[in-house]
Amino acid sequence: MGAPPTPVTAGVPLRPGPGVPPADRALTRPRRRLLAAAAALVALAAVGAGSLLDLRTPAPRPADAPAGEFSATRAYEDVQVIAARSHVAGSPANDQVRAHVEQQLRGLGLETEVQDTVAPEAGQLSGAAGGATLARVRNVVARLPGTDPTGRVFLVAHYDSVQTGPGGNDDAAGTSAILEVARALTTGPRPRNDIVFVLTDAEEACLCGAAAFAASHPLAADGGVVLNLEARGSTGPVIMFETSKNNAKLVDVFGRAAPHPVGTSFAVEIYRALPNDTDFTAFLDQKFVGLNSAYIDGGAIYHTPLDTPAAMDRSSLQQHGDNALGLAREFGRTDLTDLRSGYDATYFPVPGGLVRYPGWLVLPLALLAVLAVAALGWLTRRSGRASTGQLAAGFGLALGPIVAAPVAAQLLWLAITAIRPGYAELLDPYRPIWYRMAVLALAAAILFTWYALVRRRIGPAALAVGGLAWLALLGVLLAVAVPGGAYLTTLPALAGALGGLVALRTRQTGPWPVVAVTAAAAAGVVILLPTVVLLFPALGMAMGGVAALVAVLLGLTALPVVDLLHPQAGGQRGLVALRARRLAVLPAGAAALAAVVLAGVGLAVDRFDAAHPAPTHLMYALDAGTGQARWLSHETDPQPWTDGYVDGVASVADDFPGLGDAELRAGPAQAANLPAPKLDVLADTSAGGERTLRLRLTPQRAVRLATLHVDTATATVVRAEVAGRPVPVEPRAGRWGFGLVFHAPPPEGVEVTLTLRPIAAQVALRAMDASDGLDALPGFRPRPPAVGVVGSHSSEMLAVARTYPL
Repeated sequence: MGAPPTPVTAGVPLRPGPGVPPADRALTRPRRRLLAAAAALVALAAVGAGSLLDLRTPAPRPADAPAGEFSATRAYEDVQVIAARSHVAGSPANDQVRAHVEQQLRGLGLETEVQDTVAPEAGQLSGAAGGATLARVRNVVARLPGTDPTGRVFLVAHYDSVQTGPGGNDDAAGTSAILEVARALTTGPRPRNDIVFVLTDAEEACLCGAAAFAASHPLAADGGVVLNLEARGSTGPVIMFETSKNNAKLVDVFGRAAPHPVGTSFAVEIYRALPNDTDFTAFLDQKFVGLNSAYIDGGAIYHTPLDTPAAMDRSSLQQHGDNALGLAREFGRTDLTDLRSGYDATYFPVPGGLVRYPGWLVLPLALLAVLAVAALGWLTRRSGRASTGQLAAGFGLALGPIVAAPVAAQLLWLAITAIRPGYAELLDPYRPIWYRMAVLALAAAILFTWYALVRRRIGPAALAVGGLAWLALLGVLLAVAVPGGAYLTTLPALAGALGGLVALRTRQTGPWPVVAVTAAAAAGVVILLPTVVLLFPALGMAMGGVAALVAVLLGLTALPVVDLLHPQAGGQRGLVALRARRLAVLPAGAAALAAVVLAGVGLAVDRFDAAHPAPTHLMYALDAGTGQARWLSHETDPQPWTDGYVDGVASVADDFPGLGDAELRAGPAQAANLPAPKLDVLADTSAGGERTLRLRLTPQRAVRLATLHVDTATATVVRAEVAGRPVPVEPRAGRWGFGLVFHAPPPEGVEVTLTLRPIAAQVALRAMDASDGLDALPGFRPRPPAVGVVGSHSSEMLAVARTYPL
């Protein structure tokens, strides 16, 4: 027989300790556990489904939609023109795209011009490899004048593509959306503020078009609000993933005016920490404010030949346009003179909208969550459901799944990439859903196994408090280090603690404790489940461990509900207890089996074929001075097709400094009859121990870029100008201490002026240019149908270099 029940008042035992039977060691103990478990799980499933359905993209509107609305069908007509073929900056194809964009804007009666200039790069995207980076850019700029402007709103997208693909999504989506938004705005009343449409050039090369506009265009002189439209995939919800600092007022407008607001302050924190840039970077460098948005799922086609108009999910395009139009109208009528708040907002999506609160609340809420969990621990001990030692053990043991789940997810992906090495070159698999589900099943298996192993000894209440304590502690750490992400653990910890307190203060055998812990778990589902879903495409399967970590945190918030799947704690003995323990491992076993099956289905379904080719990377580099040529590849574990070209590892930093200093796979190649860029001396003067060379670097064929480097053993560069613009002189490691890269060089060449401090009698300069396409090269064997091109700015590059002693 069990111990006699302890007297209770208001549902809480008056005394803790051994008088409490083991069956009472949970936060809830309903009489009908299976019914309670089923009801709680159905409720959580419904909440989860509602949260995920809210991330759905809207149906694309037809071509005959009202004139004042955004129609993805109308915008898609522009996509088909813009992304008919690859149109890298400076190419004839890009000229045709620019002409189309300019014609569309002029046809709407907008003041339209082309900004034709030379500009340096923005951010740190391109110049790190070859040196100071510039480009000749031609931006298309149009203005819709406001009736009583308080500032300007800039809608920005880039119209160029990478050399390896037509850019059906990146960024024909943003460009076409802006053209359709411009059409919709011109059909209604004029806005109060100026709306400026900026279609930039050379974003893929160096962000140089955006840098040129933000730094030197008259319309940008007073700053303003920037709405940048991007795509890094082919489908999925449009996420507002980056903002300027002190964003609270901007986020408030986004939450009110965007018809489909998806965005998190955690995403902003992640993006600010990553070495990634878009055109938005150039505007932030010039003290603009604004929002950056993109859809990011379907990343396997990013920057590849598969990024065609047919690959675009028009529902994602519809969401892009709906949000851009709504924000343009709202900012178009808002007083823009004071949009800086002095602090960032915390925000995240919930069904029906966007929760947002000021950043100064982050740390107080985190500390409140700690106090609430501490109160729950105190009441749990006072009620006899756990001793101090059990609470300490629950806290320590809860770290197990927090660490084990992300590690196991990374190990799973390592195993999958060992079987399918081509995944290492992809941002994400072509069909990632099976692998994503496998990671979630693996995280669930680890959580359930851990719980089944320690539940009987430590007790359900102690484990629940321990899990919430970790969430609360992580909330404080995030509040200090990554404030925009603190809500991920602070709010579920606070909700869980409040739910546990309510459960302990109500009649334990009634429905209200189950309702309380289920409601607390539902708060965790609303906050964490969309984050898990959005993390997978944001970080790719190579970092699936991050999603596994968040999934385990979600599981910890729901431990009292998980406990309902197990027999009543400590209430059985003998054969009944043995059966109960066996039943307790069923959820873990089912989740582990699901992880194996889902990973296997992923490998079976996501095979490389003609429609989903294995990505390969190959370049060709010719030294026109020596006549030696090499095949080069960035692949660390070359695919069989690439293996036919490369046979070892080599550094090309000395021969081709414009390609960077990374070690590459290399193999011998036949020398093609290709000319090196020409380097003419226009002037050569000396004064005060310095030598000034005025040079013209002229490609002798159609190229995408040209580079020039100076040998540090022969001279030190003191000052440099390119096309009349000063460029920074930053010493680089290695033989070639100074370098510059010029994208989209004009046919007449680029003038470069170098002021040198000579070291040797002759100055050695290395000139290189690069075009795209390997098909005409001797010894090249076309790729089979199931072999594709990896998304890279150097894929299919054909480089020719020569050293000039002056």
